[in-house]
Amino acid sequence: MSGLSPFGGGGSDDATFDEDGEFVPEHLPEPGPFLDGHEVLVGDDHVAVHEIAHELFEERGVYDMTFGYNLARLNADTRHPEAGFRYAEEADDPSVLRAEFTPTTAFCPQTHTLTVGAFRAWNGLAERHDYEIVRIRAAPMHQESDAVNDQLRSLEEEYRETGTVPEADEDGAPTTGSPDAPF
Repeated sequence: MSGLSPFGGGGSDDATFDEDGEFVPEHLPEPGPFLDGHEVLVGDDHVAVHEIAHELFEERGVYDMTFGYNLARLNADTRHPEAGFRYAEEADDPSVLRAEFTPTTAFCPQTHTLTVGAFRAWNGLAERHDYEIVRIRAAPMHQESDAVNDQLRSLEEEYRETGTVPEADEDGAPTTGSPDAPF
């Protein structure tokens, strides 16, 4: 899917991206309130989890269409050092991963779609990692983070109750009530 955007997308040899497998904290958003009080992953631990995210997003098609690349690449895009994912294992239950997504702008129109896609990728392919559930939230800097996070909580509750990732209703509307959650 690379190359769909006039804003880039670049290959792994593009100088605007950190090297694969590299942890560069100055090119990542600061951990936000969803991760406060939990074990924020850094170094090799962050890299290992983020490599899984890249694989899952590739399989499920979680792409940032503005930049034309797998959403996990945003963490390595040096043009957006305050955007991407940060991760933490829950303090009381390390089998629960928390992931907070910080978009490139406070008005990013894809934030809902991308966070729901990330939730569905992580939890829909749960056999590919060691976490019981991966909880996703949008950073509070986004103008609609409260509404987005309410929908993510709803998906999470349904997943915990049923053990399956909620799918779209028969009429095509996502179970969260949002019209733009194709994942």
